[in-house]
Amino acid sequence: MIPFLQHNPTKLWFGAGQIDKLQLEIGKGARVLLVYGGGSIKRSGLYGQVMDQLSQIGAEVVELAGVEPNPRLSTVQRGIELCREREVTMILAVGGGSVIDCAKAISIGVPYEGDVWDIITRKATASSALPYGTVLTLAATGSEMNNISVITHWEKNEKRGWGSPLVYPAFSILDPAYTVTVPLDQTIYGIVDMMSHVLEQYFHRTANAPMLDRFMESVLLTVMEAAPKLVKDLSNIEPRETVMYAGTTAFNGLLSSGTDGGDWASHQIEHGLSAVYDIPHGGGLAVLFPNWMAHSAEYDPSRMALLAVRVLGVDPAGKSELEVAMDGAEALRSFWNSLGAPSRLADFDIDSSRLDELVEKSFMKDSIGGYKPMTRDTVRDILIRSM
Repeated sequence: MIPFLQHNPTKLWFGAGQIDKLQLEIGKGARVLLVYGGGSIKRSGLYGQVMDQLSQIGAEVVELAGVEPNPRLSTVQRGIELCREREVTMILAVGGGSVIDCAKAISIGVPYEGDVWDIITRKATASSALPYGTVLTLAATGSEMNNISVITHWEKNEKRGWGSPLVYPAFSILDPAYTVTVPLDQTIYGIVDMMSHVLEQYFHRTANAPMLDRFMESVLLTVMEAAPKLVKDLSNIEPRETVMYAGTTAFNGLLSSGTDGGDWASHQIEHGLSAVYDIPHGGGLAVLFPNWMAHSAEYDPSRMALLAVRVLGVDPAGKSELEVAMDGAEALRSFWNSLGAPSRLADFDIDSSRLDELVEKSFMKDSIGGYKPMTRDTVRDILIRSM
């Protein structure tokens, strides 16, 4: 392991009925920007519950609705303007990772005098942020307990991941009941996303991190046990609860403490894809990650083989390490396909006509890939495998 500091300031309220803690966390007389997506929280009744809680403490509420599945810079800018105009003191994000990511960008953009895109693209560093909290409605990204956000500049077809120690949520309320109305496709994409977060961290090159490896393997095995039950019965609260906490644990900093952080090339490639085609993030990862594994196994199969045996049920008897690794990539693809996830970019009507552009969009940073450093040729290979 390598030396590390483990610190996560987010207060997590987990379980049934925790919405009552909203009054405690917001405080009386606050001016709140309520950020949410396309209206599902109104259909589920959660909007009414939140507004009732805020009304009881005399909060003044300003609404920012319509946050996109891949949240856009224009929406962030609109939220910043609302906060400034209405002198908002607290942001409340009610939704999934996209809504929370948008709230993070708003929170850091309000006190910043320049263009918030400068912070997102790491041309500038923020010194303060408006506090915010979350009520989670979709188990997927882990954004409810981390300092990471992904924002799309649609006019430039650029999708950027960024982070700051200033944008951990002050609190997050997680009641599995609020995820019961999530439709099948979004449930599947959420499962793929959280598993991909663990997998990205699993492919590290840090020596002597056995406990962290076992942490990650246990999260993956837990999700793989719960996921088939959940997609079979979307109203089943027990697998909803299991998957919800797994999604938070997958990306709240615990699993990468003491390692080099992992690979993350698949995420960078997917960001390029969804920046151009606006596809669901989890859907893109379902296609790309097994192909990244198969490609990277030819470079170094050791971690893939370990994952294949310990998590994916591959029998190593009589096989080379490379064969075990390749079987692991196929086993991961088969598991996600069994849930209903896509296996080819063609499932999203994506072909090779914009291949060069997709390759370039993957390199929004100087380099990508921790376990296997990527070149444009290697990214091209992964994309072609995925078509």
